[in-house]
Amino acid sequence: MASGTTPTRPIDHNTFGPAIVLLGVGMLLTGLGTAFLGPVLPLLASQWHITDQQSGLLITAKFVGAFLGGMSVHRLVRFGVLGGYLLAGIGFAVFAMGHGMAFGIVGLFVSGYGVGLGITATNILIGRRYTTHTGAALSTLNFFWSLGAVLCGFLAALLLPRFGLHGPMLSFGGLFLLTALAGILFSTHREGPKLPVGVVIPAAAPSLPLPRLIYLHFCSMLFLYGGLETCISAWLTTYSLRIGGIHLLEGQSAVVLFWTALTAGRVLGSGAMRAFSETAVQRVGLTLSALLILGVATTSNNIMLSVYCVLLGLGLAPFFPPPSPSLSAAAPTRTRQAPCSPSRVSALRSSRG
Repeated sequence: MASGTTPTRPIDHNTFGPAIVLLGVGMLLTGLGTAFLGPVLPLLASQWHITDQQSGLLITAKFVGAFLGGMSVHRLVRFGVLGGYLLAGIGFAVFAMGHGMAFGIVGLFVSGYGVGLGITATNILIGRRYTTHTGAALSTLNFFWSLGAVLCGFLAALLLPRFGLHGPMLSFGGLFLLTALAGILFSTHREGPKLPVGVVIPAAAPSLPLPRLIYLHFCSMLFLYGGLETCISAWLTTYSLRIGGIHLLEGQSAVVLFWTALTAGRVLGSGAMRAFSETAVQRVGLTLSALLILGVATTSNNIMLSVYCVLLGLGLAPFFPPPSPSLSAAAPTRTRQAPCSPSRVSALRSSRG
């Protein structure tokens, strides 16, 4: 070693990555990126002269991209966080600059892949970085995701009538790229988590495989929930405009109410599952959601649609993330069972986008 130099401890690849403030900003942006297509779809269909079938292809491209992105996290999760932001920025730039289905599908697939990758990698990074009070850290961070989803309808109503689609979408892509650059420049936790003196993290206990029926039930719940949430949020604005003959600004109310109720419902649902059985709360939510979906599909009144959206958001709230601890509780008990992997749950969650 050269004279006068100070030895540098090696990077802890489990925890090193963007500062927590930037992770919060990134989650806010990924919430916007997950929910943005529904509020802009009516304007997009009008400008591009596309049918509902073609609009469905755009939704599919975004959904498939997010699912694959969520399943593609590398062992060095900081690369997943930064790479996700970069890809999302590039994808939204392509979407903003292009015109027509080809550019739309490519841009949405790439941006969806980046959003899915970023969401999953961020959740894993937070789980590794905060070894105590992990649930609180993840809940706080994911609040910013929910805030982004709620704000999406407001921003669409505010910006699209004044600036159209091109400028706001290009700016949105630029925000992702700036966040990725800031994440490269401002990183923390180089040397891993700092634990109190005397605290030792126990080694992971060996785990037994879950019964196949329980595992398939868990996957089915998340698959159906993700698909329903994606479809509802993607088509609500279009549906509102068609049944009421209203303007784009008014048409955003249903999707804003849905995301707001879903976010608030997770807080209320948490309290309900402390007072009652988790299974009972989820069964009530399942029954309520099934009835309300029929109401949404058959109503011809925007006021009733708004009411159904609020109740549907509350009904769906108990289904994510509560199934994760329920899955752990159902694991075999003759050996200690680690909780469901954050990477698996986050990957399934990101596929909602």
